[in-house]
Amino acid sequence: MDIVKRDEKVGLVLEGGGMRGMYTTGVLDVLMKEKLFADAVIGVSAGAVFGCSYMSEQYGRGLRYNLKYINDDRYVSMKSWLKTGNIFNEKFCYDELPNKLDVYDYDKFQENAAKVPFYVCCTNVDTGKPEYIRCTDFREEMDYMRASASLPLVSKIVYKGGKKLLDGGCSDSIPVDYFRSIGYKKNIVVLTRPAGYVKRPSSTAKLLRLRYKKYPDFVQANLNRHDDYNKSLWRVEEYERQGEALIIRPSIEYKIGRLERDKEKLQYMYNLGRQDANTKLEEIKVFLAEK
Repeated sequence: MDIVKRDEKVGLVLEGGGMRGMYTTGVLDVLMKEKLFADAVIGVSAGAVFGCSYMSEQYGRGLRYNLKYINDDRYVSMKSWLKTGNIFNEKFCYDELPNKLDVYDYDKFQENAAKVPFYVCCTNVDTGKPEYIRCTDFREEMDYMRASASLPLVSKIVYKGGKKLLDGGCSDSIPVDYFRSIGYKKNIVVLTRPAGYVKRPSSTAKLLRLRYKKYPDFVQANLNRHDDYNKSLWRVEEYERQGEALIIRPSIEYKIGRLERDKEKLQYMYNLGRQDANTKLEEIKVFLAEK
């Protein structure tokens, strides 16, 4: 990564959203192709998963392995959930896939992460609060990315660094304010929902209370999630009006499930991400002070 020296540091914030994250992958591939890199990156859930290929500069990887393995029960399936407790199979997703089937460039990640800090957001199950972890070596820190993308109810709690962790989206779906607090006042924000989206209250409240009855703060974080998300979105839109954020989000509404397995829908979301990023390309370059 060749980083431009800027008067103001620019962050890149990647929302989650499960397989809606194929949109993010399309956006990131355009940024990679154009050699456009922010000063730091933070990903939540799927945003962390797909953001790691941006950090290793592996163009096309996110699309490639998803199209190849999305209907493989070893990757994501109810069968995996019933057998292992994780709907996204831990061994396949975080061992076989990056180490054998579509090899992840750990060395390139480590080289780039020394110049461009990469953070993942997880939720602390004991406190219900977000944990922002800077990752510098995914050989040792892959579990943080796994935790960030471990959806409640269909994933086991991840134990890492003496903490119990789950999906970062439960506590901070769009961590722009965190990035602003550590010096990244300007941010490119990649969202996976179109303009006008309003998050509704959780439909799984009873299940959450039952499954996580030992963790009332985590339950409450999930029950508050729609309010917190909508307030975060409002603030990001206000930052954009002030010239301190640039939002890239789906230009049209397209129905795609969080655990979507239809390859045509995944390809469509990826193509839409590329299209929207290319439409905003000149604006992105100006925002990054590269033009």
